[in-house]
Amino acid sequence: MSKTVETEGALETRGIEQVPDHERTGRTRELFPTWVGANISVLLLTMGASLVVAYHLNIWQALVVAVAAPVVSYGLVGLIGIAGKRGGAPGMALSRAVFGQRGNLLPGSLIWVARWGWETINAVTGAYAMLSILEIVCGIKANSVLDMVTLLVFVVATFAISGLGINAVQKCNKYATYFFGAFSVLVLVYLAVKTDWSKVMDHSAGSTAAVITGIGMIAAGGVSWIPTAPDFTRYLPRTASSKAIVGTAVGGAGVVVLPMVLMGAVMAVATPDLASAADPVSFLGKILPTWIAVPYLFIALVGMLLINSMSMYSAGFTAQTLGFKVPRHWAVSVNAVISLVFGGVLMLVATSFMGSFIAFLSLLAVAFSAWVGVFGADMFRRTEYDGRAMADTTRTSAYWYKGGFSPAAVAAWAIGLVSGLMFTTSDWFTGPLAKNNVIGEYGLGWVATIVISGVLYLALPKPAIEAPAGADETAGATGATGSAASVSGPTGEQATAAV
Repeated sequence: MSKTVETEGALETRGIEQVPDHERTGRTRELFPTWVGANISVLLLTMGASLVVAYHLNIWQALVVAVAAPVVSYGLVGLIGIAGKRGGAPGMALSRAVFGQRGNLLPGSLIWVARWGWETINAVTGAYAMLSILEIVCGIKANSVLDMVTLLVFVVATFAISGLGINAVQKCNKYATYFFGAFSVLVLVYLAVKTDWSKVMDHSAGSTAAVITGIGMIAAGGVSWIPTAPDFTRYLPRTASSKAIVGTAVGGAGVVVLPMVLMGAVMAVATPDLASAADPVSFLGKILPTWIAVPYLFIALVGMLLINSMSMYSAGFTAQTLGFKVPRHWAVSVNAVISLVFGGVLMLVATSFMGSFIAFLSLLAVAFSAWVGVFGADMFRRTEYDGRAMADTTRTSAYWYKGGFSPAAVAAWAIGLVSGLMFTTSDWFTGPLAKNNVIGEYGLGWVATIVISGVLYLALPKPAIEAPAGADETAGATGATGSAASVSGPTGEQATAAV
């Protein structure tokens, strides 16, 4: 990423304030390893296995799912990422322009809470990877104490990377991409040689509804990144190619999702228990030879570490927009503590990891999609964002609207969210409209959420968009809040002082 005054050091201190134009020297090609790193998850193998075991798809249908899921979800990631180059600020800060200073607290709070679950799942998977490596290499069996120790080590490492900031995240993603690619090729070659392909090809086909539901399941992970997409594009210049932003998101995700999901589907033919394993990682040590399993488990560990680091990096911004008056790197610590506590509960109490994970994914997608529908619809009419107005949380802000709320945005978001949940089915919750209709049976509750919230927002009367006051001055000079607070103290503190 760009080597600016704010980012060239080890610790990034910029918070939710708008990045000035003279510091926005990033390049779109740097986004590719970011979205590769966001998907280096062994859970994709388990979800690929679920397509065969739970959804009863054959290998060709699994291929359709593996191609379509990243195109759909990361296509949306790239499209929302365009707002980052337009506004030069994190997604939940830009969201203030849409929902209003107070109205933004509603979707912001829900997204922040949803991230707790996502980071908990990632932390537990990373801990399982560490436990599997210890067992294979050292013969050390897992126990409750060791579970908590490995979870603690993983969360602390996550906090260290995400706390340092964008440069640390980008560099780690770059090198992880190389290692992941190399060892994925080894695994693919091993599977190609050892797999009974006649058994794979003879697997009967599943229903169309199962294919579409499978696409939604795999895409849900990508949907969780949509609100954070501007966090990683805010250092791009305003002239950066929108097509390249979308292309790098889809391409970076696709090169991971496609082979991982297919590998999981192939593995499931020989090992059906893979789809329902209580521990979603240790099966690799049973399926693969040690010389492949150990480094691949290590890469899985690094991948989960990077995914969680990216999530916590963005969660720090969300916490700041909610009013946590601390620098960004300390805002990250809030989510770190939460994922440690919830992760401990999941490892010690939960009886079905994958059951909990799939149920969580179905609800996560709906929670994020309500915001996506409104924010995405607003991008049709808004091409720039006022940095001063975003940072000004008082009644003088151009984004104060009515009592701090944009009625159209808040109403569309709430109605879309409730409507989507009514069509959603999971182990934890089943909506009243989840049966006897295409939307519910095909697992399209999250799609309905985007459509309903987006269409409602476009239809409802909205306040006129005013040109940013002193846009050139704000972008080039103050860079952040446009206030005196923006030129004193660490930048993370500057931004939150105005919240």
